[in-house]
Amino acid sequence: MATHDHHHAHHHHGGGRYRFCPRCGGALAPRIVKSNEPERLVCGTCSFIFYQDPKVVAGTVCTLDGGVVLLRRGIEPAMGKWVFPGGYVDRGESTTEAAVRETLEESRLEVATRSLLGVYSYPKSPNIIIVYVADVVGGTLAAGDESTEAGTFPLSRIPWDELAFPSTVEALEDFRRLYGEGEMC
Repeated sequence: MATHDHHHAHHHHGGGRYRFCPRCGGALAPRIVKSNEPERLVCGTCSFIFYQDPKVVAGTVCTLDGGVVLLRRGIEPAMGKWVFPGGYVDRGESTTEAAVRETLEESRLEVATRSLLGVYSYPKSPNIIIVYVADVVGGTLAAGDESTEAGTFPLSRIPWDELAFPSTVEALEDFRRLYGEGEMC
């Protein structure tokens, strides 16, 4: 996650409250537009429907010195918990570009994506998390943006009880299932 806390800075994409229409400035109010869909924000003046799209997150699981690279979060949510490098995809940026950029910003490691590990999403969460397996191709591991500590963990020593998010746990479980205790690289 780059220069700001994406989970909080972009809170408006989830349950945040938009109040005014971006088209005419009229008041937005929640309404059922179609019976089989959730409530949408609709302008009472011009009937514009404001769709709150999900946010896309991209991250990497990579290994260095026989262990998975994890970062201790220095920001909320989940401050002090461990996570793989990742953050929000910017408009016009590919998910692989975002994963590589975020990994460099957060861990100071240059990586090349190898393959898609998984896509994770959860009810009531605005985030869709896309995780790639990546190879370290340069840099030196260090805590970067939004992290207080960087480390590597053999699969047998991953701090499962100290992981930040459900997607962190699921992606690392998927990685462990695919790669076991063998060397990834």
